[in-house]
Amino acid sequence: MNRVGHITSPGGYLRDLTRKAERGEFNLGPTIMASMRANAGADMKTA
Repeated sequence: MNRVGHITSPGGYLRDLTRKAERGEFNLGPTIMASMRANAGADMKTA
């Protein structure tokens, strides 16, 4: 998800993710965990 500024073709990016998921090569778990860690770090800076 941190690639938002680097994605030039959102449709192509989503198609590629879909194909990877169909082949069992895409796992959303690491992306979610990285996002949670980043948000936790941001919360600690504001606390």
